[in-house]
Amino acid sequence: MSNPHKHNFGAGPCILPQPVLDHAAAAVKCWDKAGLSILEISHRSPEFEAVIKETESLVRDLLKVPDDYSVLFLQGGASMQFCMVPMNFLLKSKKAAAYLDAGYFGQKAIKEAHLFGRVNVIASSKDKKYKEIPGGYTIPEDAAYFHCTSNNTIEGTEMFAFPETEVPVICDMSSDIFGREIDISQFDLVYAGAQKNTGPAGMTLVIAKNSFLDRVKHPLPSMLDYRVYRDNNSMYNTPPVFAIYTAMLNLQWLKSKGGVKFIGLENEAKAQLLYDEIDRNPLFYGRADKKDRSLMNVTFEMHDMGREVDFLKYATQSNMVGIKGYRTVGGFRASLYNALPYESVQALTGCMSAYRAKQEHFKSVS
Repeated sequence: MSNPHKHNFGAGPCILPQPVLDHAAAAVKCWDKAGLSILEISHRSPEFEAVIKETESLVRDLLKVPDDYSVLFLQGGASMQFCMVPMNFLLKSKKAAAYLDAGYFGQKAIKEAHLFGRVNVIASSKDKKYKEIPGGYTIPEDAAYFHCTSNNTIEGTEMFAFPETEVPVICDMSSDIFGREIDISQFDLVYAGAQKNTGPAGMTLVIAKNSFLDRVKHPLPSMLDYRVYRDNNSMYNTPPVFAIYTAMLNLQWLKSKGGVKFIGLENEAKAQLLYDEIDRNPLFYGRADKKDRSLMNVTFEMHDMGREVDFLKYATQSNMVGIKGYRTVGGFRASLYNALPYESVQALTGCMSAYRAKQEHFKSVS
């Protein structure tokens, strides 16, 4: 069981709801529907076929997925999608793919795409240290597709609007899917590593328009062909059974909470609470441009970098877990995923305020 006294701001694998952990733990010992551990059951059994159907149904319900889209459960994480997308939709194409470079994972996707065809980076915020979402770009009408990342986990920026274009739109939504309302019909393919708001690591969610998948005409390795997964109900090979089962539990929990619309309002409130503390506390400042601040991953730094180690130690002693910034960025990052309670954000802001008072006291007596 999770330690109820710890406040888990880890970026991924991230916090999961306690009822989900309890049910998953019980199923590891014995899943009543099968009389076996969930780790032992056959993926071809009627019991697991019911799980995968229920999980797909929940995805469709929570995200209002149109009927002409397929919901797929893959492996390899979002990083596998960095090569799988261009292998399917850029390889053999005479067109170039348009990529938006807004952060570390966008860079990784661009690197992989170069292996399969021509890539046009139509905008980048690299020169601004990825503190904002690039703007003012035009998507070429003849692009094979447009690829973007909706939320930049490391840099703490998020796209709150997506371009209107006739070009197929592909989006990496790993860290904000199920965290806010989105219109799936705006996209031709969405992918997400599960270990944020969907479930535990090990499963990758792909939602794709069938007519877009059917554009692929060239032969591909079966394990890297979206059509193979679609035509085999995500069970061409043994799927990540436990990860899918736990994702089902997590999505059931989300639905019981009121769904994506309700959780989105909660996430906005959590983010606002933390950003307010960052903006008023003279020791800290937000890393990302205010207009592009992420609701999922709040990044911040200290004006006096020499105090960062001391504050991290202070926060750790106050039961804050996972707030150290990514190694390439530094500073701090608090991930506010769906399962993180509002009270944990209150605890973090209280910790930041108390640390400020502590520093002011030392200054006044020195």
